[in-house]
Amino acid sequence: MQTNPQAHDTKSLLQKISAPIFKILADTAQQTNTEIYVIGGFVRDIYLERPSKDIDVVVLGNGIAFAEKVGQKLKTNVAVFKNFGTAMLKHADLEVEFVGARKESYRADSRKPIVENGTLEDDQLRRDFTINALAISLNKDNCGDVVDPFNGLEDLENKLIRTPLDPVVTFSDDPLRMMRAIRFATQLDFKIDEAAIEAIKSQKERIKIVSKERISDELNKIILAKKPSIGFNYLFDTGLLELIFPQMAKLYGVDIVKGRAHKDNFYHTLQVLDNICETTDDLWLRWAAILHDIAKPVTKRFEEGHGWTFHGHEDKGARMVPQIFSQLKLPLNEKMKFVQKLVLLHLRPIVLAQDKITDSAVRRLLFEAGEDIEALMLLCNADVTTKNEYKIKKYRNNFELVKQKLKDVEERDQLRNWQPPISGNDIMQTFGLTAGKEVGLLKNAIREAILEGDIQNSYDEAFGFMLKKAEELGLKAVKQND
Repeated sequence: MQTNPQAHDTKSLLQKISAPIFKILADTAQQTNTEIYVIGGFVRDIYLERPSKDIDVVVLGNGIAFAEKVGQKLKTNVAVFKNFGTAMLKHADLEVEFVGARKESYRADSRKPIVENGTLEDDQLRRDFTINALAISLNKDNCGDVVDPFNGLEDLENKLIRTPLDPVVTFSDDPLRMMRAIRFATQLDFKIDEAAIEAIKSQKERIKIVSKERISDELNKIILAKKPSIGFNYLFDTGLLELIFPQMAKLYGVDIVKGRAHKDNFYHTLQVLDNICETTDDLWLRWAAILHDIAKPVTKRFEEGHGWTFHGHEDKGARMVPQIFSQLKLPLNEKMKFVQKLVLLHLRPIVLAQDKITDSAVRRLLFEAGEDIEALMLLCNADVTTKNEYKIKKYRNNFELVKQKLKDVEERDQLRNWQPPISGNDIMQTFGLTAGKEVGLLKNAIREAILEGDIQNSYDEAFGFMLKKAEELGLKAVKQND
């Protein structure tokens, strides 16, 4: 990643802003005698050599009026947000947002600023971090010049997240910036300035005025980074994690009884999360990694002669998932059910890998995991965090055996997303029953017989088995198989 500010002089910056949209912006500025600058993330990403499709333009004057002039030239619609004093248009694959230069002040009970017209420096001063306050002139006399009043280029070179203002003021004014500081540090693999760390610790309670949706949006961006543990360590060390996601913070710590300790489940979880990030970009599979051991603190017991146990943590954890998703305003839909399923089943392949692999155990796992079996296997592989190379090799070899067995049984028995060949409706029609206990008993018996391999997964064998089982229950068929 390029972070050397000397690598970009005015000439090379002009090349970076040579797309047609920039010429139109510059021409409109000259024709309307308006001073404008590209500012923020687009400028930062030029230096970091990261692709960016969002261009922020600060206008010394009326940003909306200037945007409408540009929209007329481009013959494109301009979306105006009068409450925010901003306007936005799309051109090619770029999104351009315009705002008049302004200064802001805040009330203690709100993230919503009181806005006044301001200078370019006022506008840069209101930005969250020095690396996001960089501006490039699009004006005729100094086009391509960088305006950097807070040494943002130096912070880019030093890989440092720092605030233009006193960080206590910055984070108190808009507490979401604490999450953003951690998110940028995670995404860019930067350090957070020590003064900013201390400010987050002192202002952490202010996060309570931020909506859960905004917090979760930043949290998800941290989770989607290449190495999310960077962000979660910052969240934990500053005290924010305990406020926004207390169940995860409770994973931290090691208890010792009679010289026997368990592993620190917080750092184990972070390792599992980082591990799974090497194989998938799926946000919800990453959430499954975060939550797979979430119930260990409430199921932890010390058993004499055995040591620490966490019996049932997979079942308890699965039952905690909806509550956590609701608390964090995450979607309570199929995404949540996917995470819940993986938390519930995450020990099953590990148990299979340790024991003799039977066809019936594999059938049950395929039946319960369905289309999510590959995701489950990725999670289980990521869950191997031992430093013992022999154990790692043993587990991974065993997992390969399990995967092959899964493949073999699936090809033979077709049990993925399987429904038994005899339905509850078939049972009711055959025996003249209404929905009730007998129907459930017969359905379960058929399913178990197929999963155990006692009968083939076919209608004829299942029907014959059902008639025999019904006879044991004292039921007689009123409708025979056609």
